[in-house]
Amino acid sequence: MSGLPEYRARLDAVDDQIAGLLGERFAICRDVARYKSAHGIPMMQPDRVVEVRSRYLARGADAGLPEDFSASLFEVLIAATCRMEDEIIAALEGAATEEAETA
Repeated sequence: MSGLPEYRARLDAVDDQIAGLLGERFAICRDVARYKSAHGIPMMQPDRVVEVRSRYLARGADAGLPEDFSASLFEVLIAATCRMEDEIIAALEGAATEEAETA
């Protein structure tokens, strides 16, 4: 049992990095949503989703992750970021519509 605290500390450090990277990924997706809204680009880009999923699975395989885990993690990430992008774009479009109506 004496070695467990060292492993746990390493896991805690990795978990901190994962959370930080996920936060960074979501921040970038917020920027992407604002860009798409400003340029009239549809939120969903199916070809890009296929490309990113393929790359995600390949990176997971390179890291020795089980394919089903990588696929599930990707699905969770893409669903959450797409939902967030939808919400941001809808809010920005709603604000633009309100502005136009009051002008």
